Amino acid sequence: MSGAGDLTRHRLVAVVLDETSIERGTPDQEHERQIAIYDLIEENRFAIPEHDGGPYALRIALVSGRLSFDIREEDGMPVVQHLLSLSPLRKVIKDYFLICESYYEAIRSASPERIEAIDMGRRGVHDEGAGLVIERLSGKIIIDHKTARRLFTLIAALSWKGQER
Repeated sequence: MSGAGDLTRHRLVAVVLDETSIERGTPDQEHERQIAIYDLIEENRFAIPEHDGGPYALRIALVSGRLSFDIREEDGMPVVQHLLSLSPLRKVIKDYFLICESYYEAIRSASPERIEAIDMGRRGVHDEGAGLVIERLSGKIIIDHKTARRLFTLIAALSWKGQER
């Protein structure tokens, strides 16, 4: 992924959630999912090894407790499908939600220094999640760190149970 043409081809232009396998969430959950999808589409680097195509459309479904990444060319032509186990991500997603709760509580009453410290921890856990996403997709999908962060955000949003902030 290095040529100028790669910037327009090696990217996602659409992300769709399969409504038959991924239940609709509460309005807050749906809002978080839509923001995550928007951010992911807005800026990303996404390529398939040994495939000289793109840009890509990604359809995410839930299949036997795994995320299915159905990757297609922008025109709908199938490219590849990958299943991503959520088990290796569960702990970091749980940690991410816990630190996000602490962050939202701190915003209400903590000192700026405390808020900043919690936010640094939140970013660290987010980076850990992004690293796991890169590791789990290694050899299947080529993404950069920023894209992995955005993809982790979407995976977390799909896992969010709607805790109050």
